[in-house]
Amino acid sequence: MKRICVRYLLSALLCMTVILTGCAGQENADVKIRIGSLKGPTSMGLVEMMDKNETDTGHADYEFTMAATADEINAAFLKGDLDIVLIPANVASVLYHKTNGQVAVLDINTLGVLYLLENGETIRSVADLKGQTIYLPGKGTTPDYALQYILSQNGLTAEEVDLQYKSEAAEVISALSEEPDALGLLPQPAATTACMQNDKLRIALDLTAEWDKVSTDSSLVTGVTLIRREFLEQNETAVQSFLSAHEQSAAFTNENVEEAAGLVASLEIVPKAAIAVQAIPYCNITCITGDDMKTALSGYLNVLVDQNPEAVGGALPENDFYYLP
Repeated sequence: MKRICVRYLLSALLCMTVILTGCAGQENADVKIRIGSLKGPTSMGLVEMMDKNETDTGHADYEFTMAATADEINAAFLKGDLDIVLIPANVASVLYHKTNGQVAVLDINTLGVLYLLENGETIRSVADLKGQTIYLPGKGTTPDYALQYILSQNGLTAEEVDLQYKSEAAEVISALSEEPDALGLLPQPAATTACMQNDKLRIALDLTAEWDKVSTDSSLVTGVTLIRREFLEQNETAVQSFLSAHEQSAAFTNENVEEAAGLVASLEIVPKAAIAVQAIPYCNITCITGDDMKTALSGYLNVLVDQNPEAVGGALPENDFYYLP
């Protein structure tokens, strides 16, 4: 009799375990993650996820929103209308301070995307920039901070280089066509677009490579993936699945350039697949997590805070800024 009771008890416990496991799995599968990204390299690394989200109902429930400017994405994120956003690295630090630490970085999604273009063969090193005019988009933005840092580390002051700021990349491209002797600093895919429009332009300097030459404890970081801390704490299993999918999607973009370029164009991230095919290899799309993410990102933010503390929200973020599972 005791054996029968024990057998029934074990069976009941097993059934309860199966039921609870099934419910937990169903709960994770039902979590909707609302993701915001910018039209550019950060979204290029998501295209496989976006495509599967539309065509394969067996995958997690993702809702994607793309915007042309970080301001639009940031506003929706701060209102709670988005759970995860892919935004400039320094902006993530600003939002950390603005929300009193209620956000965390999941990964680095894009490293350096900045390239110096010229019409000719004059520029072979940073030293050659002395006395030159350089057009670049946005004073006090990532291109500006990156260029200023590389100039200073090579012994050049702002007075020795004529920096001309434009409001957007399209204006830099126009300036290059109007002034053949001028130089232009552009992010991808704008740099590729400029070269395709004017076959006399060439990439003179890769700012990621130039950064690596002068810094041993930081990397040029463009974009990171930021999450609301409350959402992370409530849905960590679903977030882990997102990270795995993001890593796979970034690898897909890098390893299947033509197929990815077709998706990039169909999603209107860039106007034509031909642009994406040329640009993707220069976009440094990645998915760096954990300690490697913290090392690269904290080093980059350290460089920015030395230039202008307001660029990172007034001060460096605390350790809880970095998601280290």
